[in-house]
Amino acid sequence: MTVIGTPAAETGKARPHRSKTEKRMIRRGLLFSAPAVLLLLAIYIIPMITLVGFSVTDYRLGALSTNFIGFENFINAFKDPVFMRALKNTVIYALIVIPSGVFLALGIALLVYNRKRSRGFWEVAYFLPVTATLVAMATVWQFLLHPSLGPVNAVIKWFGFEPVAFLSNPALLIPTMALMGVWQVLGFNMILFLAGLTAISKDLHEAARLDGAKSPIDRFLTVTWPMLGPTTMFVVVTTSISAFKVFETVAVLTKGRFGSETLLFDLYLEGFEYSNTGYAAALTLIFLAIVLVLSIGQTLHLEKKVHY
Repeated sequence: MTVIGTPAAETGKARPHRSKTEKRMIRRGLLFSAPAVLLLLAIYIIPMITLVGFSVTDYRLGALSTNFIGFENFINAFKDPVFMRALKNTVIYALIVIPSGVFLALGIALLVYNRKRSRGFWEVAYFLPVTATLVAMATVWQFLLHPSLGPVNAVIKWFGFEPVAFLSNPALLIPTMALMGVWQVLGFNMILFLAGLTAISKDLHEAARLDGAKSPIDRFLTVTWPMLGPTTMFVVVTTSISAFKVFETVAVLTKGRFGSETLLFDLYLEGFEYSNTGYAAALTLIFLAIVLVLSIGQTLHLEKKVHY
């Protein structure tokens, strides 16, 4: 039997009454979070909405009018031979940089970790390329690989071979730039692996040795490699993103000549050189989708094999 006029507090449906202190704390919390929210809106959300809006139009930079064309820019992208070549070059570049940048960094970290007196020197030596600007380093590589003035070709000619055009031969361009990419990410990945190795308890290695893992290779496979799972996952994902973001080396060394375009360089050409803003916006969304799918896919795949 329902009693008419039963107070809301007795039915359990009363809204909690906030004190003045609680209201003041809520206002302060909103006030403190407002700058971060505004920055998030200004830097990420609003530009992303604008990007999506431009991608479905034929807008050109400086045009007074534009037309809605739907998904035509996305369709034309996969019909564009330059974009497809850029996509192919980026994939080849990533296939070289990702495994080389991860496993070489792991090997160097294992060697440096056991050093006592010279460990600090090797850490600094390998980490220096990370601190240098890519534009400056690309200029140095351009000199090193010069067909007539570079020391690399001088050594090749000293052995009696013909000089190699590393930066003008289409077959060697992407592998050459990939080696530069490996050199650039090596130091950062090595530091991450060193941190992961330091976190592994030495008792685990001793227990594995007592259980029959006599050789260092056995202890690496049974203890070190599984315990480096979280670090390896992070290194693989960050290296993959860096590989797909290659731009500076192409811009400095070749400027897209000899069929050396990559995704970001093609995007730059369309957006800033040719002023095809709408088409460049569509290429940007395709690039972001590729990186997002790759990162999520790698994380989901590797997380199943990670031991936390």
